[in-house]
Amino acid sequence: MVSGVSLLMVLYQIGSTFAISFSDFARYVHIQQKDGEVPFDPTHKWDTRAAGQQYLLGVGKADITGPVVELELMGYANSSQIGTGLRQRLYSRSFIIGDPTNPADRFVYMVLDTQSGDTAIRNGILEGVAALGSDYAVYGQPNIAVTGTHNHNGPGAWLNYLLPTITSLGFDKQSYQAIVDGGVLSIKRAHESLTTGTLSYGTVDIEDANINRSPYAYLANPADERANYKSDVDKFMSVLKFTRASDNKDLGILTWFPVHGTSMYGNNTIVAGDNKGIAADMFEKAVKGLSTVADGFVAGFSQSNVGDTSPNTLGAWCEDGTNVQCTFDFSLCSGVAENCHGRGPNFTITDRGATSAYTIGTKQYDAARSLYDNWQSQTTPINGGVVKAFHTFQNMSFYQFTLPNGTHVQACPAALGYGFAGGTSDWPGSFDFKQGNNGSSDGTHSNPLWAVVSTALRSPTPEQKECQGIKPILLDVGEMDFPYAWAPDIADIQVLRVGQLFMIISPGEATTMSGRRWKTAIADAAKGAEMTGSDEPLVVLGGPANSYTHYIATPEEYGIQRYEGASTLYGPYTLPAYMNLTTYYLPYLSSNAPATPLAPGPSPPDNRAKALSFISPVVWDTGSFGQVVTDAPKTATAGQLISATFQGANPRNNLRLEGSYAYIQQQDSSGGAWHNYKDDSDWELVFNWVRTNTVTGTSTATLDWHIPANVPAGTYRFAYFGTSKTPVIGTLKEFSGFSGSIVVQ
Repeated sequence: MVSGVSLLMVLYQIGSTFAISFSDFARYVHIQQKDGEVPFDPTHKWDTRAAGQQYLLGVGKADITGPVVELELMGYANSSQIGTGLRQRLYSRSFIIGDPTNPADRFVYMVLDTQSGDTAIRNGILEGVAALGSDYAVYGQPNIAVTGTHNHNGPGAWLNYLLPTITSLGFDKQSYQAIVDGGVLSIKRAHESLTTGTLSYGTVDIEDANINRSPYAYLANPADERANYKSDVDKFMSVLKFTRASDNKDLGILTWFPVHGTSMYGNNTIVAGDNKGIAADMFEKAVKGLSTVADGFVAGFSQSNVGDTSPNTLGAWCEDGTNVQCTFDFSLCSGVAENCHGRGPNFTITDRGATSAYTIGTKQYDAARSLYDNWQSQTTPINGGVVKAFHTFQNMSFYQFTLPNGTHVQACPAALGYGFAGGTSDWPGSFDFKQGNNGSSDGTHSNPLWAVVSTALRSPTPEQKECQGIKPILLDVGEMDFPYAWAPDIADIQVLRVGQLFMIISPGEATTMSGRRWKTAIADAAKGAEMTGSDEPLVVLGGPANSYTHYIATPEEYGIQRYEGASTLYGPYTLPAYMNLTTYYLPYLSSNAPATPLAPGPSPPDNRAKALSFISPVVWDTGSFGQVVTDAPKTATAGQLISATFQGANPRNNLRLEGSYAYIQQQDSSGGAWHNYKDDSDWELVFNWVRTNTVTGTSTATLDWHIPANVPAGTYRFAYFGTSKTPVIGTLKEFSGFSGSIVVQ
């Protein structure tokens, strides 16, 4: 979710479209063939290769934590949500799967602890991987998928298009480079770990970790379609396990489960990985040292059809003194959206969602761990040996195609509706915006001022209005290019395959039913072409990936124009367009794929060189760096929250990638050396930074330790590591500070 509210502060229901079979597409789909492209042949049986279960496997992880202070966090588009510290480091986790007999047949599935994938980030990663040398020439545009966990609590200002960087005051090269460098390093580490091994797949239910935040829109989907599912959100987690052949040790797991990274609210200012970051960290630390687990085990908790899901499982409530539930249709409280907030488990407004995030993360970890510990009896081996990937770009502006029922339709240039500015119950909008059509019968806003604001930026053409249908256009972003492009009109189309497992790489947030239809379409297409032999096709969806194309609602949900429908950029036929394209190109994932490579398509604009920035740099720091201002208590007990405060310097001087600002150190039993016990990748240790005087450049750093119940008795201390910037000449200098000893009993 990216709310439209802060941006504004600074500036027919249609017929059912069910999942469709491969033969349907062969008969009905009409799209323009690209130069050099091999047309679809429905009579060709693509997979003739003998089955085999050995794959080339590699996993890698690297730090991508950017500037944790003085930068807007990415996700809520809340210009007042400026970072003030760090609770949990962010990571890139890369998974390589390849064919041992053909070096060209492999792919990288990357999971970033970020709001989404992104064109600028992906371009930087592609360039960085190419610069690693000839050994890495097998990785490139067709086979690298860059997905985000949809975390709303990481540093922002790194995206390719203008719209999501307006509230962050533009583009920040330091924030961008941290993600790119960590992404490249995770691929390098995964490549260096390559070995032969096996893959296996399983699913596990998680009943109480997500709800549908737009059930009113979900109910617009056909009743007979909804009857096929027991819930209005997917309640199962898919898990893929990587096992090394030489010693049968596990290299990692890659999971998919749909739940928004909005457990921590839009008033949180401490950088963290939210519920998926917590789950990944828990799993990696819990299995470390097990005899069945290889060194460097990586757990990727990837996002799925997340669009209308929420971790705020207690529902949406009015925080206006009434303490009643928000209205079912448009999530309002006394007629306005501002006071409607979702509540997660263990809800307390004062902790800004941190407790809820930990609970939802723990539920994902527990489910994955339960399946992992009972793996053999509940899972399926990945067979067939085939490893393929395709990627192309498609300009969605007025892209025309034909539905299975023979209806000719088109996608549209990108546009956001008034409901986009209404936000969601995970973080609501402001002013008089709400989810829905926002006013009069013709779809315009009841407050005419917003129509003036909208048309002042860009007045949509009659063709665009007709194409977008029921959506009243607030921001015609696809046709706005001053000072550079505001939003993507060119979308990434990518699918990966290993054996009978297909991975849809979605550039937008597919809603629950959109994901179901899309996955069913791919499975039916693969089955119809006999691509997986006797094995049933398995399909997962990962995203938002590669770029950020906002939402993908079903046409029926689009007609309701809640937040998800209003944020579906390319009009009512956005989902059918994605299904059309990915299914049409599916033959490129066969063992006998067309000899002519898939044409790359039109390149999206690369705005890195054009990007504007009004983010102030660090000027200087002054003070007795590392000196204790307020010491820690001399004694403490499990369950207690203790702190120490030091004279600090700006953390932006050194991101300490692969390192830490804060440690809890434990003294050995002899009373001598100190050893690092916890660091700022651990949830229980929080690093807080405050600028105490802008003119003099003074600041403090406070380290909080939430002492866990299972802490060993002993002697501990806080350790703070920083880098100061000298006035005038700007020299950077390392320093450290240590609290007094703390006896924990």
